[in-house]
Amino acid sequence: MPDFTIAAQSAPSALRDISVNAVQPEPAPRKSTGDPDLAPGQKRPAGAQKSIYGEIPQIPVLDAVEGIKFDFNHGIRILFPQNNKIYHVTFLDIDTGVILYSSDTKPGAFITSVKKFYIRFRLLIHEKGKEKPIFEHDMDLKDKEVMVQLPVGTIGDSIGWFSYVERFQKKHGCKLICVMTPWIATLVKDQYPDITFIASEDTVKYKPYASYYMGLFFRGDVDNQPIDFRYIGLHRTAGYILGLDGDDLNDLPPRFNLSAPRKIKEKYVCIAAQSSSQAKYWNNPFGWMAVVKFLKDNGYRVLCIDKEKVHGIGLHWNYIPYGAEDFTGDIPLQERVNLIKDADFFIGLSSGLSWVAWGCKVPIVMISGFTHPTNEFHTPYRIINYHTCHSCWNDMRENFDHFDFLWCPRHKGDDRQFECTRMISPEQVIATIKKIPTFRPAEEKKTEEKKAEKK
Repeated sequence: MPDFTIAAQSAPSALRDISVNAVQPEPAPRKSTGDPDLAPGQKRPAGAQKSIYGEIPQIPVLDAVEGIKFDFNHGIRILFPQNNKIYHVTFLDIDTGVILYSSDTKPGAFITSVKKFYIRFRLLIHEKGKEKPIFEHDMDLKDKEVMVQLPVGTIGDSIGWFSYVERFQKKHGCKLICVMTPWIATLVKDQYPDITFIASEDTVKYKPYASYYMGLFFRGDVDNQPIDFRYIGLHRTAGYILGLDGDDLNDLPPRFNLSAPRKIKEKYVCIAAQSSSQAKYWNNPFGWMAVVKFLKDNGYRVLCIDKEKVHGIGLHWNYIPYGAEDFTGDIPLQERVNLIKDADFFIGLSSGLSWVAWGCKVPIVMISGFTHPTNEFHTPYRIINYHTCHSCWNDMRENFDHFDFLWCPRHKGDDRQFECTRMISPEQVIATIKKIPTFRPAEEKKTEEKKAEKK
């Protein structure tokens, strides 16, 4: 038989070291008995991090030959029976021609690929010493059940990733099951009737042909993502994980239900000032106060729509901007959409409600210094100050600490901490607001009132 192990296009061995736990994104992981990082019957070492994802079948769901099982759940997986036979297994990437793994097996062996993102696998199984394979299979997702897991309960990540899920489903014509936090899924599920939405705990009811996990993987991880997300942006990493290319990688907001009648007759602006980490805040002490005053001087109602009116940790707390109307509260996201969609524009941070506003089709002023503008969707009203420290989130040398609210990797504890947004002035933000076509200054309002009086 051919010696696959020395083929010119062979890649390094792709046998999964099942003792190593892949880096997982936030939040704190939940327990999962069907852990994709473990071989059937294997237990995770004491103290090791549990998977945050929903369950997948521990035993591969597809039958090959002679009791061999395989599938494409979290990479290719092949389980060999305890039948005292030696097989030679090979799998390769059809699109590149690279042989990813080629080796003899032991009875009962469980083999998975190191790479967990979308790869169009070809599987070949030989009896040892025989040239003709006894089984061949080319991965084909058409009409198959495919599960894509977006398990985190963070708004921005889920909304940013979601439009790539639909593009993936259309490209392959698969029966797509999207695992999504229910209170976020309610925002999109009615707009996407060809996709089945389930919660993590419902994954046990399914035996998909293939499954893929969305996440932000740090520390140079290129096993769960083909390229570090910090190069390409928080949302576009989903497109790369799912093997999309060309126009399918372009920014495209998800579809929301924008049919609710307008609630507020006066002109207004929605703002969101709170976030999950201090680095994300606009840390200029006079910023929000000056911008809110500017908007109110120009006849706008300014509605703060954050979940919390006060948020922080220890001695560090952030309050609703002075002068803004308090529309904060833990309410359904659809109610936020109903309010944002009729605003003249939205002002926010690199945080969840800015991604919601993206789907509401309103101009978005995004204030962020800790991220590079490539990290988020494109908006012509993106604000950053390049004269100071910036973009640490997208710096490959830094790894975000989800558990450190005051994370500032370059200047924590010194007088430059959070200068990336402290040095974004209110004048810079106001100058950007004036560029928005839907911005209506006070002079325009007076003109409209005079016209109305004449009529």
